[in-house]
Amino acid sequence: MTELKENLKKQIVEQLNLKDLNPADIGDDMPLFVEGLGLDSIDALELIVLLQQHYGIKLAKAEDGPIVFKSVNTMAEYIMANKK
Repeated sequence: MTELKENLKKQIVEQLNLKDLNPADIGDDMPLFVEGLGLDSIDALELIVLLQQHYGIKLAKAEDGPIVFKSVNTMAEYIMANKK
């Protein structure tokens, strides 16, 4: 799971074009939205695309987004639980 989290951090930085951020700067439990990284709704759409492109996973329900995208840990847990 550690490797998955490291890959997610790299993918988040690349997908969202966060040039001023290093993957190492993102903590596993750091909130991705509001405080923490301060991502917004457009970034959320990019994260949904990231899940689909890299992991073949679609969110079952839109209301799951805030739970799944809370942190790198919650994203990794969702990927592990929904991997095919």
